[in-house]
Amino acid sequence: MASLLRIYRLGVKELWSLWRDPIMLALIVWTFSMAIWIAATARPDTLTHAALAIVDEDQSQLSMRLRLAFAPPQFNPPVLLTHDQIDPALDAGRYTFVLVIPAGFQRKLLAGRQPALQLNVDATRMSQAFTGSSYIGQIAQGEIAEFTQRYRGAAAQPVELALRARFNPALSERWFGGVMELVNNVTMLSVILAGAALIREREHGTVEHLLVMPVTPLEILLAKVWSMGAVVLLAALLSLTFVVRGALGVPIEGSVALFLAGTLLHLFATTSLGVLMATLARSMPQFGLLVILVLLPLEMLSGATTPRESIPFGVRELMQLAPTTHYVELAQAVLYRGAGLDIVWRPLVALGAIGAALFGLTLVRFRRAMAAL
Repeated sequence: MASLLRIYRLGVKELWSLWRDPIMLALIVWTFSMAIWIAATARPDTLTHAALAIVDEDQSQLSMRLRLAFAPPQFNPPVLLTHDQIDPALDAGRYTFVLVIPAGFQRKLLAGRQPALQLNVDATRMSQAFTGSSYIGQIAQGEIAEFTQRYRGAAAQPVELALRARFNPALSERWFGGVMELVNNVTMLSVILAGAALIREREHGTVEHLLVMPVTPLEILLAKVWSMGAVVLLAALLSLTFVVRGALGVPIEGSVALFLAGTLLHLFATTSLGVLMATLARSMPQFGLLVILVLLPLEMLSGATTPRESIPFGVRELMQLAPTTHYVELAQAVLYRGAGLDIVWRPLVALGAIGAALFGLTLVRFRRAMAAL
């Protein structure tokens, strides 16, 4: 009982220390608010409100259909230009795409010839240029195919594809981006807060004060783990409620309590990892560099940004040892698909085992670091 009381009081000390650190408080607020909003609404690999102009030299029914086909949210309403305005408009950066519909386009098409559309692209806007060119080609081909079938009386296709999107019917990027950014930020902030708590004490000289107190390294470590984990857990709950659900309008299908239980196990692992990294670093700058080297592969190879099936087999199997892999699997299953405990018990067990292993390794390293002081 006395040991639990000491762990509680040491944890409260960590919370007061964090409360007096305005930079860390600002980081927490930013990470679980604006950072999630930006990641969900401003994804660079998605075409949104692209600037498009059209030079319509045909002035036909088909050219009018093409002009009306490019609509928000992928494109801004197209602006009509003349041919001699193309180069100045692109040079000034006013438009990313300029589509030229040549004179006689509809007539040549209905005559069985193959007229060409010209698409001028400002390739300095690389992400939009690559994605938008594909979008424009698909939209134009679809409109042309529908138009020619009507006028030529072409037979219908023998097979019709009926597309049904599960769990995200509108294929909204913000549904995926918001939740996955929350998951990644839980990992990042828990590692940073736990590691910074130890390094801050070392730089302020308060570690020596702890050593002369009747507390053990295990109690000190547990205090840092529960206090920093509690801060991130509370921030994640508030962000899920007010940012993801509220501001972004992302529907949460599954149990929030089950997701928080998985988050708690994940925080046990990541806060232990943060303290472990802090024992290896001698200063805050070294810790920052170590965080970059560790967090980037943990997040990029966890399945949060790309399906795990796209990752090479050896790396995919190696990432089974990382807590982020199982946390992403659990979050996607619970929050997107409404999975219950009968489905996500494996990631929960894996998170518990990885957390116990990391905590044990951190305790050994932490004891050695304390003995060396």
